[in-house]
Amino acid sequence: MYAVYQVVQYLMLRVEMIIQMDRETLLKIVEKLSSCKDIQLSDIPCIDLYVDQVTTLFDDKLGDTKREPSEKVLTKTMINNYTKSRIIMPPKNKKYNKNHMILLSLIYNLKQILSINDIKLLFDPLFNRTNSSKGVLKEDLDELYNAYLTIKEGDMESISSYFNDVFDHVLSISSETVKDTNNDKQTLILLVLALAAQAAFNKRLAESIIDEYFKVEK
Repeated sequence: MYAVYQVVQYLMLRVEMIIQMDRETLLKIVEKLSSCKDIQLSDIPCIDLYVDQVTTLFDDKLGDTKREPSEKVLTKTMINNYTKSRIIMPPKNKKYNKNHMILLSLIYNLKQILSINDIKLLFDPLFNRTNSSKGVLKEDLDELYNAYLTIKEGDMESISSYFNDVFDHVLSISSETVKDTNNDKQTLILLVLALAAQAAFNKRLAESIIDEYFKVEK
């Protein structure tokens, strides 16, 4: 009986070690993702830039956010499409200013979640479209952008704690409901499902706020 007890204890310890190793690996992933920085106002040159210079700036500053090395952070085609969709202002003399860069940075983050049409609805209050069909910004975007960066950086500081809470909850549910508790893949599947469910809710919530407060009744 004692030998059986030792085996059980060993297996429990082994499972605990595997869980701990997975947690450490996952937390390293969280730390890596949360350390990716947005474009700061100080990163934006004082002079206006041509489109090729803009795409180079974004690739240099946001390259760490790419999932695959072959991905492009921003392309000339993307910028032209944003202009045609009236999400950003047309360039002046083929050059883009600081407010263009701010909008492009916000679009880069938002398009992971929202449609182009929703982004346009969200940005519409920033423009005065009565003087020009293409739109003119009501004011510089420095304060809005700085506030956004402050909120996001604060969220990233607590993201490890948030992830630990989610992971603990998944482990707790998994141990109660999943028969094969030694199956790491099942636990990871549940973790991805939990994270995806929360992301989906946040997406629907953001879309609902846009529908409620930013859509113009026709």
